[in-house]
Amino acid sequence: MEELEQGLLTQPWARLQLPEHTLLAKAFITGQGYALLLSDLQHVWHEQVDADTVSQRAKELTKRLTAPPAALLCHLGELLRSQLCNAVCPGEATISCDLGPDALVLHVRSQLSGLPFYWTFCCSPAGPALVSQHLIRPLMGMSLALQSQVRELAALLHMKDLQIQDYQESGATLSRDRLKTEPFEENSFLEQFMVEEPKPACCLSPEKMALRLCTKLVCDSCVLSPSCPPAKTGIFSWTGICRGPGSLDPVTPRPRAAHAWPV
Repeated sequence: MEELEQGLLTQPWARLQLPEHTLLAKAFITGQGYALLLSDLQHVWHEQVDADTVSQRAKELTKRLTAPPAALLCHLGELLRSQLCNAVCPGEATISCDLGPDALVLHVRSQLSGLPFYWTFCCSPAGPALVSQHLIRPLMGMSLALQSQVRELAALLHMKDLQIQDYQESGATLSRDRLKTEPFEENSFLEQFMVEEPKPACCLSPEKMALRLCTKLVCDSCVLSPSCPPAKTGIFSWTGICRGPGSLDPVTPRPRAAHAWPV
């Protein structure tokens, strides 16, 4: 099972578009079993099973079909890859989703060797360690890298503005007025970015969905006290809100005394 856990870490997130929901998904399937991770940007679900469990479940769901676990896992892998890559599903497969308070179940209907094939992925809420491994740590790393790139690009734009200003002071003029630009204002750009109306999750790519989740994690987990703005007082107030395993739902912070540390 350790192979499945390590293999799942190497897989990228992809968008799984279903009639009922749009999910982020990643899966790793071998002849020994599979590991599946799903998220709707509010919760995370996980299932990991071995070949024996696959064989037993297949007998319960499709009694007429007799196939070795390796063949069943190979077929499931093709089904998931086709869904995550927006390719044609083998055997005219359909996937539907049942989302309950404590579980997420994917119902698969397909054909294998000319016979009907039914399968259910029974996912339960993922534990905190799994959410941290696959979502929080990668997203925080991505956020830091993007912040560094933004600072570099802002500095480059500032240097370009100084270069244009030098040209203008030397008497240079534009041959076409439509090429004229205003000096880059970093603060205005960042403020506009923060207040921009977000698009629905179903319209976003997996990368942008992940970035929105990263922003959600940061904004929902920390509350800065407006009475102590860091830029003016050098002191910030922070309130941490802890949630249950597998949940990324925002929690309304309760009023409490804020603790302040000098920075």
